[in-house]
Amino acid sequence: MYVGLDVHKESIEIALAPYGGGEVRHYGRIAGDLAAVDKAVSRIRKSHPKLNFVYEAGPCGYALHRHLTRKGHTCAVVAPSMIPKCSGDRIKTDRRDAVMLARLHRAGELTAVFVPSAEDEAVRDLTRSREDAVANHRRSRQQLGALLLRQNIRYTGKSAWTQAHLRWLSRVVMPRPTQQIVFQEYLNATQETDQRVARIDEQLRIAVEGWRMAPVVRALQALRGVSLNVAATTVAELGDMTRFDNPRQLMAFLGLVPSQYSSGPRVRMGHITKTGNGHARRVLVEAAWAHRFPAKIARAHQIRQENLPQAVRDIAWKAQLRLCRRYQRLLAKGKLKNVVMSSFEV
Repeated sequence: MYVGLDVHKESIEIALAPYGGGEVRHYGRIAGDLAAVDKAVSRIRKSHPKLNFVYEAGPCGYALHRHLTRKGHTCAVVAPSMIPKCSGDRIKTDRRDAVMLARLHRAGELTAVFVPSAEDEAVRDLTRSREDAVANHRRSRQQLGALLLRQNIRYTGKSAWTQAHLRWLSRVVMPRPTQQIVFQEYLNATQETDQRVARIDEQLRIAVEGWRMAPVVRALQALRGVSLNVAATTVAELGDMTRFDNPRQLMAFLGLVPSQYSSGPRVRMGHITKTGNGHARRVLVEAAWAHRFPAKIARAHQIRQENLPQAVRDIAWKAQLRLCRRYQRLLAKGKLKNVVMSSFEV
């Protein structure tokens, strides 16, 4: 029996599709907790001992998947963006969604997503929390800068957020006492977010040391522009990279393949699709910017390569030579820098 689940925080709609054909029927609605799921599964198993579950990936995560697989059931988590939908269908309800999932799963038309282990997901949550902290840090700096600009208070130094700039901020006096309070609150928020990023960086370093994927993370840091954060984010988001049969599948997962709109003899290639994993794509493109300079092994890069096998370092140097040449070649053809960087990963 194929069981379609439309999962929400407070409720789960269940639909059943018999193996080999037959009518797909709505079974009912249950509460969203695992105890209610167990009760429903025990009732269904009385007449159908072998169950094959499916539900959409969403904010409820993989707890339901891990719970069902521990019970010995087959469960697939599918990507919502890859679910076939009729263009003329304008009615959407939880009940209809559950029936559709069961029917499409029986037909084999659903694309399952990769479900990470609990340990891998924990590291992934840590890397994503760092990404959120960096975004908050950038936003707090922008808010402080906007306040000073509105009051025409300008820093005349070369670079912002250096030690000289921080000393200058400590001497800033706003026109009104109320504005001084606002300025201090923004400055405190900037310092707090800076400390938060530093704390997460330290916790990420500790977490990676005991992670089963630590050797892969260390090996990736042999590449130019790949720091601990970039390597850990890439490995945590990609998971087991052996699941990709070829580089094209990996690039499609990252959303780094070019879009295409072709009809008849006309072939039109567009920008990258950006439909894959945005977290890994962001850090990889960020790392690619390091190859716009001539090939070399800088001090920080050399430290990351210490204690790595010579074979890994040779591969990293070969990759750096190839990517630096490719950057110069594409730039000479008139390509924009941003386009060149996104094409580095393709």
